[in-house]
Amino acid sequence: MLLRGLTWLIVFQLLGTALHELFLPLLPGPILGLLCLLGWLMYQGEVPDHVELAASSLLRYLPLLLVPPAVGVMVYASLLAEHFWALVGALGLSVMGSLGLTGWLMQRLIGSRAKPSEPGRQP
Repeated sequence: MLLRGLTWLIVFQLLGTALHELFLPLLPGPILGLLCLLGWLMYQGEVPDHVELAASSLLRYLPLLLVPPAVGVMVYASLLAEHFWALVGALGLSVMGSLGLTGWLMQRLIGSRAKPSEPGRQP
């Protein structure tokens, strides 16, 4: 069951890489694969058990993916210190933009779900 789920995850990653190489060089292949996986899961309406098992098994090893960026920060500490305010500005703007977009999107989604239907009015 685990092997079947891992196979599906790898198939979608390969699909994303193929889309990246053939059509969309601006977006990374794994991101395109995740978007394809998301579309497939939305089409299915639920997460199959084998995919959920594989994803939860891989989730245990997620902290290991943070080791290379931490090493990079330590290696390039002087360069990061030199451009500190530019990095703070870029990160601050991206966080504020992300928060604003997320808040706006949530308000739209909540508003579209919470509209009560008035009696005698056709939707």
